[in-house]
Amino acid sequence: MIQYKTREEIELIRESSLLVARTHAEVAKHIRPGVTTIELDRIAEGFIRDHGAVPGFKGYQGFPYSLCISPNEVIVHGFPSDNPVMEGDILSIDCGVLKNGFYGDSAYTFAVGEISDEKKRLLKVTYKSLLDGIEQLVAGNTLGDVSWAIQNTAEKAGYSVVRELVGHGVGRNLHEPPELPNFGKKGMGELIKEGLVVAIEPMINMGKRFVVQEKDGWTIRTADRKPSGHYEHTVAVIDGKPEMLSTFSLIEESLKENKYNSVIIR
Repeated sequence: MIQYKTREEIELIRESSLLVARTHAEVAKHIRPGVTTIELDRIAEGFIRDHGAVPGFKGYQGFPYSLCISPNEVIVHGFPSDNPVMEGDILSIDCGVLKNGFYGDSAYTFAVGEISDEKKRLLKVTYKSLLDGIEQLVAGNTLGDVSWAIQNTAEKAGYSVVRELVGHGVGRNLHEPPELPNFGKKGMGELIKEGLVVAIEPMINMGKRFVVQEKDGWTIRTADRKPSGHYEHTVAVIDGKPEMLSTFSLIEESLKENKYNSVIIR
């Protein structure tokens, strides 16, 4: 059953979501060719704990790290490792925190150094699909309207939408009802109501939509090993309209100060 949130609860989710954004911004300062993803994970965990929260992912259903770090053809749930990132990589970083009893959840795909025009276009379209989906999160619409908007934007651009992984409700639990696929039909699914809080997270592939799960039981990559983009915001329905509780603006400020990287999605 969907747990609709009060204004007070939404403000607590906003606080957690903004800490996620600040964590992403801190990690963004350190993304450059040669850095290991396990070092980025350590930076994030320290930052989260120093700000009175706990990593939302670490220990969740046995996940062993604070961040999901997913390079290139890895879609989501990648393990941080001692492998250094390389010039031209794209790096999806998904972060969650738990503070004051409520979760925040957001993901951003970073460019490592200079990336190809093909990857830039993939990220821009993935981000646009997120914004187009958020635009449909209006009281009186259905979740299918959100799903259709994401799918339409991605497929019109020639990309494919991952079917096996979905957005979700957020609150006292990291994953709550409803599930929110990134594909669907207008007018289908749950009616959107005041107080709904969901994580909307398009996962868009440059190639075909099919995925493979690696032997670690977590890492999901594209079957054809072509790159995948991933962006995620936690969004609430307030006064009948969508309001993003997470933000990318802090991340972009950090990227502008990082000579090794640039803002791709604008």
